[in-house]
Amino acid sequence: MRILSSELKEHIGKPVHVEGWLHKKRMLGGLTFINVRDRGGLVQIVIDSKDETEKLRGLQIGTILAVDGSVVEEPRAPGGAELHEASLTVMVPVQAEPPIEIDKPLSHRPDNLDTLFEYRPIGLRNLQETAIFKVQSAITKGIREYFYSQDFTEIRTPKLLAAATEGGAEVFKIDYFGQEATLAQSPQFYKQIMVGVFERAFEIAPVYRAEPSATTRHMTEYISVDGEVGFISIVELKQLLGGLLNFVNDYIWEHNEAELKLLRATKPALTKEIPSIPMQEIHEKYTKATGNSTIGEKDLRPDEERWICEYAAKELGSEAVFVTDWPASEMKFYHKAQPDNPELADRIDMLFRGVEIVTGSMRENDYEVVVKQLKEQAGGNPEDPGFKPLLQAMQSGMPPHGGFGMGLERVTQKFIGLNNVKEASLFPRDINRLAP
Repeated sequence: MRILSSELKEHIGKPVHVEGWLHKKRMLGGLTFINVRDRGGLVQIVIDSKDETEKLRGLQIGTILAVDGSVVEEPRAPGGAELHEASLTVMVPVQAEPPIEIDKPLSHRPDNLDTLFEYRPIGLRNLQETAIFKVQSAITKGIREYFYSQDFTEIRTPKLLAAATEGGAEVFKIDYFGQEATLAQSPQFYKQIMVGVFERAFEIAPVYRAEPSATTRHMTEYISVDGEVGFISIVELKQLLGGLLNFVNDYIWEHNEAELKLLRATKPALTKEIPSIPMQEIHEKYTKATGNSTIGEKDLRPDEERWICEYAAKELGSEAVFVTDWPASEMKFYHKAQPDNPELADRIDMLFRGVEIVTGSMRENDYEVVVKQLKEQAGGNPEDPGFKPLLQAMQSGMPPHGGFGMGLERVTQKFIGLNNVKEASLFPRDINRLAP
């Protein structure tokens, strides 16, 4: 019966059978050492028979092997044990030399990223690359567990839409049986509709943005974590998001500490209540500290986002911070203005380790106001098939509600400490890349 590398130490002194990929091969004196990789990690195998060593002649990394041997305790080996008296069976021989070396860390320098992505099908077998996506999988699992603990229902929404409902030019248009359709920029209207059904709904799914940008922050396809909540205030929305980030932080360090340490990640410092700073106050602090004036600007500059996160970490003990009091002039038509100050939007952004990872807001739930804002702010037609379903839900009674969107790859990037969001995507898509 096959056992995994991670189970090896439980079988000290016993014969075992392992199967996996040849990951590394080296000669030391009259002995051959190989590492075989499986989903549990690596197992070190000592081969002292010339006949067994000969079976590896001409075979490359990636060859699939079955190995029978005796387990011996060895603190220097992966997992603290190794196989002796090995007998090898070549299951799938690989004779072509690999285009990249996966038995050592792959370079993530900016000038090497194209090479990294070009050979992604092979490079992902590297243990450090694998660790990134094991952590991302754990982040996703932690997010789901948190949502379920808060009585959310998971939903699935269409990605083929009849119109670019959120406006703007950043949409992909496709031919849909002779009719023009677009790929969804977000599940925005569908998740709002679901508030009228489930009250609390979330989705983790791809979204598409035709952004002509080649920055370290953007991709044309990414995974969005979307939540929408009925009967909630902006204060409660901040508490929900702060609870989510704290939960996931503790979850991945409890379940994936080995991968995080392999990636040299550090656990973020977070407060139970994530601090909030109004945008104009950030502008004032940043201007005073740097001499670069941003007073009166309607958004934060990228360097300003980095600066305020450093300030929050040092002065407030949190590597995450909420930006509040956004100008109402920048609202989407479905956003809600602050009841006591209509010049400001009831919106928050969460910044984490120097970059925005969440945008959230209260939604306008008054049907007449939504229609008015749709016409005046977005120049939209209430009868348009892109808007009509949301307005039907509004007309049928929608409670005060708010929601948010979070980029999974950005969250992964920042938890691990990667430099480019594309490094946290299995097969990234941007203006220059459609393959592999």
